[in-house]
Amino acid sequence: MARLHLHLSAHEEPCNYLEGLVATMEYRVMTHVTPPEQEALLERGWRRFGAQYFRPVCGACSECVSLRIPVATFCQSKSQRRAWRKCAGLRVSVRAPVADEERLALYRAWHAQREQTRGWPASPMDLEEYSRVFCMAHEGAREFDYYLGERLVAVGFVDETPHALSSIYFFYHPEVADLSLGVASVLFEVEWARTRQRPHVYLGYRIAGCPSTAYKSQYAPHELLCGRPELNEAVVWAPG
Repeated sequence: MARLHLHLSAHEEPCNYLEGLVATMEYRVMTHVTPPEQEALLERGWRRFGAQYFRPVCGACSECVSLRIPVATFCQSKSQRRAWRKCAGLRVSVRAPVADEERLALYRAWHAQREQTRGWPASPMDLEEYSRVFCMAHEGAREFDYYLGERLVAVGFVDETPHALSSIYFFYHPEVADLSLGVASVLFEVEWARTRQRPHVYLGYRIAGCPSTAYKSQYAPHELLCGRPELNEAVVWAPG
C-alpha cells in the first residue's frame, strides 16, 4: 500500500513546455505504490519520476493532456514503419532497472548533446543520483536496453501495471541518432505491451504548442484524458 511522505497541492514554477507561462503542479512523494495504485494514478493523469508523482493543475491553462495508445487498434504510420525497419537489427532486453558506469556514461553523452543543441542546463549526474532517479525500488519498474551488437546504445524506463505500460524516460547515444530510436522505442513498448496483454501504453502529456510533446499525436489512434479527475472520481478517455 502506498505511503505518502509529502503532498504539495499547488506548487507554482516556470512552465517547462510553454515559454513565459507559470505552471501550477500538484506533487506527491510516495513509496510502496502497488501496480494497481499506480494504474489508478495513470488513468487520472498522474506521472511518476523516481518517488515523485505529479500532475498539472493550472487554473488558466489546460494544454497538458494525458495521451495513451490503445494497443489493440494501434497502426504504425509510414514514417514509423521506416523507423521500425531501421532498428530491425537491434537486440532489446527487458529487465529491472540497474545503475552502473556504462548506463551513466550513455546518459551523460545523450544529455551533453541536448545541452549543445537544445540549450538544456547541465546535468552533472553521478552514479548515486542516477540510481536514485532511475532505479528506485518499484514493483512495476522495467528497463528496456537496446543493443547494437554488444554495444548498449539506448535505455528506456517504463512502469508496468495490470492493464498498461507507462513510458517514463528514454535516452540514446548521439552516434546512433540516425536510427530514429526515439520513435522506434515507443513501437517496441507497444509490441511488448501486446505480448504482455496490456491494453494501453501511456505516453505522458501532449501539449499541442510544444514540439517536444506534440509528436505524441502521431501515434494513432490514441485517446486523451478528459478533464482532471480526482482519485475518487470516474474517468473518461476520448478518441484523440
